[in-house]
Amino acid sequence: MHKTAEVIYPDSFEDKIKFTRIRELVKESCMSGLGREVVDEMGFSTNFEEVELQQLQTNEFKKVCLEEDNFPLGYFIDVRSPLGRIRTEGRFMDETELFDLKRSLTTINDICRFFTKKEDEDYPNLKELVSQVSVFPFILDNIDGILNKFGKIKDNASPELARIRKDIFNKQNSISRRLSAILKRAKSDGLVDSDVSVSIRDGRAVIPVPAANKRKLGGIVQDESATGKTSFIEPAEVVEINNELRELEYAERREITRILIETADMIRPYIEDIMESYRFMGTIDFIRAKARFAISINAILPNYKKQQNFIWKEAIHPLLYLQHKAANKDVIPLDMELSTPKQRLLLISGPNAGGKSVCLQTVGLVQYMFQCGLLVAMDEGSQMGFFKHIFMDMGDEQSIENDLSTYSSHLFNMKHFLRHSQKQTLILIDEFGTGTEPMLGGAIAESVLEQLNKQEVFGVITTHYTNLKHMASMTEGIENGAMLFDTGRIMPLYKLQIAQPGSSFAFEIARKIGLPENILSSAKEKIGQEHVDYDKNLREIVRDKRYWEQKRNTIRINEKKLADVLERYQLDLQNVKKERKEILEKAKVEAEYLLSNANKEIENTIRTIKETQANKEKTRIARQKLEGFKEVAVDKKASDASIDKKIRQIEDREKRKANRKNKQEKEKSVAEKLRPKKEEATPLQKGDNVRLKGQSTPGEIMKIHGKEATVAFGSISTIVKLNRLERVNKQAVKRSNITNPMASISNVGDKVRERKLTFKADIDVRGKRTEEAIQLVMNHLDEAVICEASEVKILHGKGNGILRVMIREQLNTLPFVSSFRDEQLQFGGSGITIVELG
Repeated sequence: MHKTAEVIYPDSFEDKIKFTRIRELVKESCMSGLGREVVDEMGFSTNFEEVELQQLQTNEFKKVCLEEDNFPLGYFIDVRSPLGRIRTEGRFMDETELFDLKRSLTTINDICRFFTKKEDEDYPNLKELVSQVSVFPFILDNIDGILNKFGKIKDNASPELARIRKDIFNKQNSISRRLSAILKRAKSDGLVDSDVSVSIRDGRAVIPVPAANKRKLGGIVQDESATGKTSFIEPAEVVEINNELRELEYAERREITRILIETADMIRPYIEDIMESYRFMGTIDFIRAKARFAISINAILPNYKKQQNFIWKEAIHPLLYLQHKAANKDVIPLDMELSTPKQRLLLISGPNAGGKSVCLQTVGLVQYMFQCGLLVAMDEGSQMGFFKHIFMDMGDEQSIENDLSTYSSHLFNMKHFLRHSQKQTLILIDEFGTGTEPMLGGAIAESVLEQLNKQEVFGVITTHYTNLKHMASMTEGIENGAMLFDTGRIMPLYKLQIAQPGSSFAFEIARKIGLPENILSSAKEKIGQEHVDYDKNLREIVRDKRYWEQKRNTIRINEKKLADVLERYQLDLQNVKKERKEILEKAKVEAEYLLSNANKEIENTIRTIKETQANKEKTRIARQKLEGFKEVAVDKKASDASIDKKIRQIEDREKRKANRKNKQEKEKSVAEKLRPKKEEATPLQKGDNVRLKGQSTPGEIMKIHGKEATVAFGSISTIVKLNRLERVNKQAVKRSNITNPMASISNVGDKVRERKLTFKADIDVRGKRTEEAIQLVMNHLDEAVICEASEVKILHGKGNGILRVMIREQLNTLPFVSSFRDEQLQFGGSGITIVELG
């Protein structure tokens, strides 16, 4: 996979085409050093099957990045160095390294499980890759047995360690009790200040004592303050216990070392297999980085074949794309085709700064990226070819050490091209033939180009030489190409046009810059009219071709629009005819139905009149309905267009009548309900259920005094005038209690009292992310305030102190927090914050 001089030429090829920058961008997407190492190994491959596999894997991972949101990205940690160290008997991994091994092996296990659970057709190549990876559940179980979730050795990692830590805990408690008693006695004797607390010096518990009193408190001076005014005394009563505690700590350390050595002995036989798993992790990291980079440049996997022909549509230089994207500009894409036998070599000409070199660099970079396993930015209809050599001559390779001039370096490159080129070679030559006398340089370039064409190589060449343009137009295998130029604005368009030579536009550019006209006239005379006319004809051809292409494109667009409009009108006409036919048929059926039922309607009307015994109102309604039916029937026969309108008028009329009737019945029912009953006419009395007029909340009269009454609405009592109250029945009271929010007040109080009984003032947020921990603390403090707690303990641990600082910054912003402080040293010190609520 590594490039050689015979495959890629020159050695500075990657720098010239800016592939080194591509490598850096891919590295930036890696999550670990494992992946970055693989990026460093990435190179041009001539193995088609290898390139194909890399392309398919990258394309599948691109799909993972775009469509999956649960791919495991937890811990891509490189633990190869500690693993290599424990190859030696008696060596071991410390707690942190063992914890990293556990987390990274878990990530590898999760990656394998992720792809194993997918269908074969989803990610076939990635699934095949993970099928060869070993996972080590027994190692993970063993590490879980000795490490807790924070990566520290568990107390029960061994029976001996459990015993030692229990003894340490008892000794610490004993020391704490004795120190507290000694400190209390010292304070009462006036030997220390009242606000002094126990400190730790060199791992031993001491009491800060003014230097003048250090002889009065028996013990050993373990340290002094910088000013010498304070001495830190270890009381004689706890010296022996501290020594015993120190011995227990040594024993604890020895036992932990023994456990770690035992674990290393268990891991040692599987080190090589574990190393392979880490190489897999690096590969996955590398593939993911390539996929992420592909997404950033809108790259795809185009069609590809194991042959040298290629057809590129809208290919884009990736670095130019990223640069223009940052500036919110568009990149002009490149369309190009190299195919056997007519168009293997493309000779690009045109003005300086017109984009020739960028076009050449794009070809080299995109092809090199593809054969390095990277996706490329181009249209999906494109096709990539496959080459075994890429040779480039670009830029100035002059060297003082090798005694090479600019032209000599170009000739040296041409010598290499002629010697090593073949059918599977892609050559890239910038400014072909320059660096020496134009006539001689042009002649040599023409001969070299002729020989390269005979060797059937593929390639892109840029030049200004007219003789090479003539040669390309008359030689099979070589095709002219031009970088387009806007002659009106005298500026390049950066677009490649195949099948025509380009003009250098030297006189136009010189005139735009402001070179005197007499100088330009003199130059035309010196170069000869024939050469001037040739260049002029090229410009006119370019101008005329662009004009007619624009005309043709305009005609094509108008024809397409006209065809679309015609098709739409024909379709609309067909739909109109179809709908008209359906409407007429429907109207005819309805008219026949109405006429056939006319007699039935008349008989129904007569029967209605008889049954109501000629009631005037009923008779009038029946006659109106009959007249309406008659009008509909006659209008139906006379005009199909008015049928629906008449029917809707009759239906609306009937609906309005029904609505008026329903409204009258509702109003009557409401009036009857609101009409006071006999018992309601009696004066209001104490104990009656009442409500305010216009309101729905019921209450109870607690007391009547004159024209006013005291009424209890739930738990609220108020004085209301009697004329604003009205009596309500018991059913209304029950319904209101169901929906009345005041009724739930007592329930809320019960819940608060219940919460007070179960509330715990301590909260443990160790191991939580900062944002999650702060949210938990805020919720806990809210509950503490509701439960009227006066003090809360927050266990956040010591660690780096970040969580402690963030929590305390948040506490400073809370109005109901009166103060906070560290817990006493023997009970946790700065690892616990005590919050006073007030």
